[in-house]
Amino acid sequence: MDETTLHLFDSHCHLTDEKFAGEVADVITRAGAAGVVRMVTISSDPDDAEAALDIAHAHANVWTTAGIHPHAVAEYGKDAISRVADLAADERIVGIGETGLDYYYENSPRSAQRQALRRHVELAVDLALPLIVHSREADQDTIAIIREVEGEVFGVLHCFDGSTDLLETGIEAGWMISFSGLVTFKSYDKEGLVRAVPPDQLLIETDSPYLAPVPNRGKRNEPAFVRAVAEAVARMRGEVLADLAALTCRNANRFYGLPQT
Repeated sequence: MDETTLHLFDSHCHLTDEKFAGEVADVITRAGAAGVVRMVTISSDPDDAEAALDIAHAHANVWTTAGIHPHAVAEYGKDAISRVADLAADERIVGIGETGLDYYYENSPRSAQRQALRRHVELAVDLALPLIVHSREADQDTIAIIREVEGEVFGVLHCFDGSTDLLETGIEAGWMISFSGLVTFKSYDKEGLVRAVPPDQLLIETDSPYLAPVPNRGKRNEPAFVRAVAEAVARMRGEVLADLAALTCRNANRFYGLPQT
């Protein structure tokens, strides 16, 4: 395959972020020019999911999700999951989340985060949709929940930067493992974990507008930059860039239940 005609899939971005205000169409166009054939913009709360749906309906190569980020759990009442479920009936919604546990910022009580994650799991099972999981400084509790629901839900550990134990638990459960621009940083010291992911469980993402990869570190990230992530992951795994791009594109399509391109 010609590496100048890569087929890339940004499996996790945030096009509704205010940093993209007024520029979403241009951002999507630049992504296409960089070889990004598809992307999923991830929602952080029900209001965000509604805005993301507007983008997904306006752009044929963009899909979205519905969920409540652990940072936002404390802000939303008991009816929020019902709103998420209603939104998820839209065909442009291809996943539940971003949900998970964040004990680094702890913007919501840990117990509330764990309860919300379990409710997202139940919803993903009921709707037969994949689960997008954020885990930061919460490896042991994330491991416990993955083991509780193993075989019930298909999930991804997005922007993976966790422990070997968390990686192995995700792999054993059949979940996807997604790497972001973190893998391009000079301080990154987990190349062995990147190599340990089975080919059919590997995804790449930007998590834009955050975590811009080298050589754009410190700037606003965007889906076009997922190529830099692909380059770093391919180098670490000793694989051809075009093959890695095609593999992760196929994996993302399968994860999100989209037809292969």
